Amino acid sequence: MLVALIAHDKAGALDLRMQNRPAHVDYLGSTEMVHLAGPLLAPEGGMIGSLVVLDVPDMATAEEWAANDPYAKAGLFESVTLTEWKKVIG
Repeated sequence: MLVALIAHDKAGALDLRMQNRPAHVDYLGSTEMVHLAGPLLAPEGGMIGSLVVLDVPDMATAEEWAANDPYAKAGLFESVTLTEWKKVIG
């Protein structure tokens, strides 16, 4: 099943994001669950969150993956949602 993780950073947390970015990017590549991933951007172009589409057997696996993300462990996110997603095009 595909699960969309949409996370919004806490206000003013760009430094925290950048400090933890190398570990986050390593984590993205360390499992075979990541279908696609990239940052959410503010209108002026700065990173303000994350979109990760996971290919997992169940929602519990997605929740575990999300909890172990270095960004989550660092307390970067104001909010995180995990929603089952259906790929139609692309």
